[in-house]
Amino acid sequence: MSVSDPSEPASYREQLSVPLRWWVQGSMLVATFWLAFVVATPALVAWTATGVLVLLMVGGFLGYGAPRIEVGDGWLRAGRARISGQYVGEVTALDAEETRRVAGRDADVRAYLLLRPYLKHSVRVTVADDRDPTPYWLLCTRDPEGLAAAIRVISGPVTSR
Repeated sequence: MSVSDPSEPASYREQLSVPLRWWVQGSMLVATFWLAFVVATPALVAWTATGVLVLLMVGGFLGYGAPRIEVGDGWLRAGRARISGQYVGEVTALDAEETRRVAGRDADVRAYLLLRPYLKHSVRVTVADDRDPTPYWLLCTRDPEGLAAAIRVISGPVTSR
């Protein structure tokens, strides 16, 4: 993940990969299943079943952690969605408590949410396009201040749009 100097074009990249503790816990779970399999079944069945579980775990974690947040070339890309900087309104970095509130009790069903339970901070990006029914984007991130700064660079001065 990186943020450029404000005099340069905005540049920010972050992959929302799962934390190391998930890999450790997943490996421990697979090892537990292997132990149960090896005691109860022939070795070939135990190793085959364990191999399948490892592949499922790796595929699941890599798939779940695949979304990226990128800011550059005048665009904000988050997961499969993208928005031009000209349609970005107010950008706010949120702490854990504000994120929990905006993603829960005060959430708008029309909002675009890119949330991960292992990321407690986020950035709220107001959509300033009257044709778009999405009121805001809520993007979980490891660096809310850096992401917010990069988005502000591509959005330019905020005016009433």
